[in-house]
Amino acid sequence: MKKVQQLFMVLLMPLLAFSISANAEQYTEGKQYTKISETASRNAEVREYFSFYCPACFRFEPLMKTVKNNLTDDVKFERNHVDFLRAASPKIQGMLSKAIVVAEQLGMEKKLVAAIFNYIHVQRAVITSEKDIRNIFVLNGADGDKFDKLMKSFSVNSKAKAMKKSQDIMSKSGALKSVPTIIVNGKYRINVSAVDKNNFEQDYQNLINHLLTLK
Repeated sequence: MKKVQQLFMVLLMPLLAFSISANAEQYTEGKQYTKISETASRNAEVREYFSFYCPACFRFEPLMKTVKNNLTDDVKFERNHVDFLRAASPKIQGMLSKAIVVAEQLGMEKKLVAAIFNYIHVQRAVITSEKDIRNIFVLNGADGDKFDKLMKSFSVNSKAKAMKKSQDIMSKSGALKSVPTIIVNGKYRINVSAVDKNNFEQDYQNLINHLLTLK
């Protein structure tokens, strides 16, 4: 049995090599992706710059869930909320950046992120204060007291500030001009307009996997 498995792998290797080569030839720098930095992030990551106020980000959510679920354990998926959309003040958008971190720490990210998107884009409701965000959390099963404590905590505020810093660095460099923007390993930005429209989801995932292999 072991010899049969070894023989199978010997026969399979040329096919795998061809597949990897074909995949590399399919994606071209300057077309499907743009190199935005000469150095990569220390750890492998896929970072989504997005806003709850962005309709395209709302439509992208199912795809982002698929991308996140298909990443290997050594690759981290990072949500990076931005505060530069005109639909709300930077202060409110900053609160929502903190809210994402709170949702993560509560272990309810998937449910609460969907609830905020739904509140803004489906219910067409307006967030005017932290109290509105708290109500969204509580109505979706979160503990109100824990929300209050976490919104004031050092860890949440530090993570939100890190998001803002990352946003500012990418904006200043010209790498971040709109949302949603996906950057792989801090080095490669996906050019959505060049992704295969006939097989968008699969091609998008394949492109991310390809960029994760680049140095």
